[in-house]
Amino acid sequence: MRALHADTGYLLYRLGLRSGSMFNTALQEYGLRLRHYALLRYLTTVEGALQRELSERLGYDPSAIVSLVDDLQDLGYVERRPAPGDRRSRIVVLTDQGRSALRDTDESSREVTDELLVPLDADERELLHALLLRVAEPEQ
Repeated sequence: MRALHADTGYLLYRLGLRSGSMFNTALQEYGLRLRHYALLRYLTTVEGALQRELSERLGYDPSAIVSLVDDLQDLGYVERRPAPGDRRSRIVVLTDQGRSALRDTDESSREVTDELLVPLDADERELLHALLLRVAEPEQ
């Protein structure tokens, strides 16, 4: 096990599994999974997005996006609307009910993050966040 713990990539993988599992458990009471949550969070940053854009930005397979959007639409959290300037295309838009659902999940999300990062003090958490941003968004 020691050799595995020397591999940063493996540690990130393990942390991702643990984090995903914890977030999915916390979001379950809202009828969401982490992939739904990520899509909703992304939609808070835009006025609407084509499904293709969601696939590219979130790194999900296009067929998974269709299913996720269907789930969220069934919950009333998103709507498909005609794209401005191209009535043949549809954009996915966050609804007021979706915004409310995200507000409801905020405390659960913070609790999961706090539990994951309990070994770190405030400065270490800030540094970890900054480093993860650099790794996750290298072009920034």
